[in-house]
Amino acid sequence: MSEVRHTGMSSAPMAPPHSESVSPAAEMDPVEYTLRKRLPRKLPKRRNDVYVNMKTDFRAQLARCQKLLDGGGHREICVHGLGLAINRAINIALQLQAGSQGALQLAANTSTVELVDDLEPEDPDESGEPMTRTRNNSAIHIKVFYPETQ
Repeated sequence: MSEVRHTGMSSAPMAPPHSESVSPAAEMDPVEYTLRKRLPRKLPKRRNDVYVNMKTDFRAQLARCQKLLDGGGHREICVHGLGLAINRAINIALQLQAGSQGALQLAANTSTVELVDDLEPEDPDESGEPMTRTRNNSAIHIKVFYPETQ
């Protein structure tokens, strides 16, 4: 392969990236606080909702979804994944679709979920107060369904 060179580019070193202001929570010493992640708020739980996580075995989650579609009397299920479990939720939905020889269809929606973390001081005798921190995490909601026959 030949190398492409751009004549308009200079070889001068780039300026260091702009440093942003640091919040007081980011300046705290991690040794002084313990991070406790709260569970996400509970979404409505229907019989055909499946919340995917990374702790449960993939095959068990897939089998549960397949059981709901085949023997559970549901024409559709909703597979939910949060954060790291998004890829797993997508894989489960695609496996279900492939296993049905194309009879199942998928409809995916994404969202952002606000999560709350608690920062508790290691030494309660010191003046450090418990703090909370909010952060955003991505989520996916995949509707796996049999299309209506006409």
